[in-house]
Amino acid sequence: MSKAFVKEDAAEDDESLSPTLAIPAGAKNYITPAGYNRIKTELLHLLDVERPEVTRTVAWAASNGDRSENADYIYGKKRLREIDRRIRFLTKRLDNAEVVDNAGRDTEQVFFGAAVTVLDQNGSEETVTIVGIDEVDSTRKRISWISPLARALLKQKLGDEVRVMTPGGLRVLEIIDLHYPQID
Repeated sequence: MSKAFVKEDAAEDDESLSPTLAIPAGAKNYITPAGYNRIKTELLHLLDVERPEVTRTVAWAASNGDRSENADYIYGKKRLREIDRRIRFLTKRLDNAEVVDNAGRDTEQVFFGAAVTVLDQNGSEETVTIVGIDEVDSTRKRISWISPLARALLKQKLGDEVRVMTPGGLRVLEIIDLHYPQID
């Protein structure tokens, strides 16, 4: 096959497999122990369960003869490529991971893993937990350490006032509570 039809660098595709933001250049991939275990579990499931199962299906479909109109073969090969791409992505994430466990930490300064309650100028409270980019969950109010809000909060202290530029404009927030929970 001509090299003109083969993508030489699969890294572009690997990054598109994550719904999260990219890690800033030169930065580590900070992650909680629970996040690391979740990624590792997914990787092992892909390697030990899904890939062998799809490989068996493709081998069976290939043994049936004509591959050009064999849906099991065509879609199986496509699924194998997707699985292999995801395996590369997860492996790279784990290789670059820096596991940070601040659960139970006793400090009045905001660091990775902190659950921070802020009060805005309208009097409404919001609690967010600062986690790794692969652990972001808006329903549980978990924000990435590289998000604008987290960057503004990091290294601030209890009682500090923080200014954050958001799409809705400038928000002035006061840190009113801070603790380091065990993140599941």
